[in-house]
Amino acid sequence: MNLQELEKLLEGCGVALYDTEVASENGRQIYRVYITKSSGVNLEDCEAVSKLLSPIYDVMPPVSGDWVLEVSSPGLERKLSKPEHFAKSISEMVKIILVDKSEIIGTIKSVNGDDITINDGEQNINLNFNNIKKAKTFIQW
Repeated sequence: MNLQELEKLLEGCGVALYDTEVASENGRQIYRVYITKSSGVNLEDCEAVSKLLSPIYDVMPPVSGDWVLEVSSPGLERKLSKPEHFAKSISEMVKIILVDKSEIIGTIKSVNGDDITINDGEQNINLNFNNIKKAKTFIQW
């Protein structure tokens, strides 16, 4: 199943696809599906999506070998791996590591395609998504 098909299935459950990832923990492969919705994701949402996807993935596994399906919210502090993730996180604090290994901490001000503007508290910094190695939202306590 491709991501567009997955997105359409999830819409039927009243949630949106945020991202997917394959992780390895304690020697087992985990296929994670992160979901969002405007009123916040709850346990029932995760359960409904899991029940929907499990029989489909039994027939068409998303990864090879032994694996486990996990469905969850991306959380308050979440990875930003696509320009759309930045667009959905405007006005949130973010920590960015650039390809050149420099670091920027600030607030996402705007996103226009692959162009992202971050305010570091002193100035606006314009970045191209392709220059970002790693990014994550965070909450300052």
